Amino acid sequence: QETRSNEESTDESEEDESEEEPKLKYERLSNGVTEILQKDAASCMTVHEKFLALGTHYGKVYLLDVQGNITQKFDVSPVKINQISLDESGEHMGVCSEDGKVQVFGLYSAEEFHETFDCPIKIVAVHPQFVRSHFKQFVTGGKKLLLYERGWMNRWKPSVLHEGEGNIRNVKWRGHLIAWANNMGVKILDMISKQRITNVPRDDISLRPDMYPCSLCWKDNLTLIIGWGNSVKICSVKERHASEMRDLPNRYVEIVFQFDTEFYISGLAPLCDQLVILSYVKEISEKTEVECCARPRLDIVQPLPESCEEISSDALTVRGFQENECRDYHLEYSEGESLFYIISPRDVVVAKERDQDDHIDWLLEKKKYEEALMAAEISQKTIKKHKILDIGLAYINHLVEKGEYDLAARKCQKILGKNTELWEFEVYKFKEIGQLKAISRYLPRRDPVLKPLIYEMVLHEFLESDYEGFATLIKEWPGDLYNNTIIVQAVVDHLKKDPQNRTLLQTLAELYTYDQRYGKALEIYLTLRHKDVFQLIHKHNLFSSIRDKIVLLMDFDSEKAVDMLLDNEDKIAIDRVVEELENRPELQHVYLHKLFKRDHHKGQRYHEKQISLYAEYDRPNLLPFLRDSTHCPLEKICQQRNFVEETVYLLSRMGNSRSALKMIMEELQDVDKAIEFAKEQDDGELWEDLILYSIDKPPFITGLLNNIGTHVDPILLIHRIKEGMEIPNLRDSLVKILQDYNLQILLREGCKKILVADSLSLLKKMHRTQMKGVLVDEENICESCLSPILPSDASKSFNVVVFHCRHMFHKECLPVSNTV
Repeated sequence: QETRSNEESTDESEEDESEEEPKLKYERLSNGVTEILQKDAASCMTVHEKFLALGTHYGKVYLLDVQGNITQKFDVSPVKINQISLDESGEHMGVCSEDGKVQVFGLYSAEEFHETFDCPIKIVAVHPQFVRSHFKQFVTGGKKLLLYERGWMNRWKPSVLHEGEGNIRNVKWRGHLIAWANNMGVKILDMISKQRITNVPRDDISLRPDMYPCSLCWKDNLTLIIGWGNSVKICSVKERHASEMRDLPNRYVEIVFQFDTEFYISGLAPLCDQLVILSYVKEISEKTEVECCARPRLDIVQPLPESCEEISSDALTVRGFQENECRDYHLEYSEGESLFYIISPRDVVVAKERDQDDHIDWLLEKKKYEEALMAAEISQKTIKKHKILDIGLAYINHLVEKGEYDLAARKCQKILGKNTELWEFEVYKFKEIGQLKAISRYLPRRDPVLKPLIYEMVLHEFLESDYEGFATLIKEWPGDLYNNTIIVQAVVDHLKKDPQNRTLLQTLAELYTYDQRYGKALEIYLTLRHKDVFQLIHKHNLFSSIRDKIVLLMDFDSEKAVDMLLDNEDKIAIDRVVEELENRPELQHVYLHKLFKRDHHKGQRYHEKQISLYAEYDRPNLLPFLRDSTHCPLEKICQQRNFVEETVYLLSRMGNSRSALKMIMEELQDVDKAIEFAKEQDDGELWEDLILYSIDKPPFITGLLNNIGTHVDPILLIHRIKEGMEIPNLRDSLVKILQDYNLQILLREGCKKILVADSLSLLKKMHRTQMKGVLVDEENICESCLSPILPSDASKSFNVVVFHCRHMFHKECLPVSNTV
């Protein structure tokens, strides 16, 4: 900010060009203060939580409210007011002036003290508890520090607390401690013991104490902050241990922090564990190269043991700063409210801690909209100036201005929420800048729902320039968001220009589906061979519509089509499907094959037809089909084609095993199959025919020797072999026969041993079981006489016979022993 003339109003503060946010905000105390300072100049001020007291160079004292309005005025002196002091209650005031006058009086009572000294009185301080009768005390400072106490008959008795070290420049009274500064340094007096407990000497004695006065401030009852020249000391009042007292005061002072500042100190105030410093600044003018007064600075620092860390620093443009000296500035503060008052002769500026509204203001000014929005959401219950919606809208506008259209559109979801009017406004705004596509993905689809015109407008935008994007929106958006008829017509119009466009055709099918025009949708899907065609048929039960489209469905995906047709036989009959596929036998075969796999009997009327279909299109499955089918006309099948294996099977089914075996031997000439066939039939005559047929064919004899050992006695075959006939691998075949025979013998012996062992084991087990005792009690009866087996008189002897089958008899009831 530029330096302003004396009559110009100030901005709040000069903000650094960096991104660091200021800690304080500033405003000029106006209203009555402006009126006062137009004719007079401020000399001092004190702050109470309820009001302010301002002293002027013309000897006036004004009471002001916190907005600067005048509530009371006191004409104290014709000359400068040097100091105003208030007790904690705000009911009593002490005033001193340059002409030596001192007044202490009640603001709401007739209580009053007047005294005029022969020298200027620079300071006055009333007891913090002055409102209480036994604390009627105050101190004044000129050449001496005097304590006035009200005693007997309401008379005020003065006593000298200190003198001889020059004028008293400042005094601060807190609790039972009084701190004051003179030309030599700072002293602290304990009012309880009436002992002076410390002397903190002035560091830079080259500075005139009247031009660069000492600033004092009590942070709490035991912590004093001293600022003088460019030096800051933070002193802590502590209790002395009893063993260390001797003739010393019971309290002492320890300097806990000490550091120097860049500029001269005009005032101090605490801010939590930090420190607010008002500094007087001099700088070299760039034009005249002469040292001149610059704007004062208000710094917040973090004290460290031997240095400090600057937290923030603001240059204040107060009226008339070019003419002010260090002594013309004062810093007062209101405890508990973090309000700081910067007093200069022609201006009073109030500094406040920035609240969340101020923080958001700064973020918005720096165009940090995302952070501002987050801060507003976190503090929405405490902010008063800002609304989340307004910040959000500003953020969207900012993103649009930057060209970040997608991010701006995405933020609309969170910021606009369910406000349909704002949504529609933003959509039109995006349309104006040609970015409807950017916002399309984020438009609300449920709660709220915008006007159909909005969605139609977006769809038309995509239809004109992006078919794929248009198709995506149609899939994602519920059909009730827009007028389906209008969009269908628009798509149809575009298809006139590009009738083969698959994207538009597919989208049109989806629109027809939503509009329940399933027939048209099905036609398009079949034309496109689209995978969703089967889902569409199932979902909307369109089986009546596909009766004449079965070939198209089969051409598209025969597997799915057949499964669907078979699952819905009640809706499309088997006969209708076979009829539709009459001109496409390969598809007819696929359908009938799956039908046969599901149920061998359902398509029995087509089994004869299937034989030729299998023969033509699926030869490997013909024989399994013949085996499983019981509805084939066998007499016709054998005459149709020269299918040896199938004919063999049919002959065997018809009971003509010999002809079947002969066909295997003559047509196939496969001894292994012949042997396998004979094994399946398990017919001795068939084995005899096989041996007779093979006896003059050495390769067949070899095959028989290798395989019939377990079914036919090999001797029968060997005896029939002609002498001198060469048989391939005869030795190996005979060895195998012998091995098989030995193996059979071993197996039999092994089985016999196992059988004998098991029989013996079971016999022993039976014997043990039979040798066990049998329980006989009162409940058992004789199976012959049916009376209890045990006599009622147990003392009499009796005989009982018990069989292993658990039947019991009295011995006398049994037949004669030789007949049992």
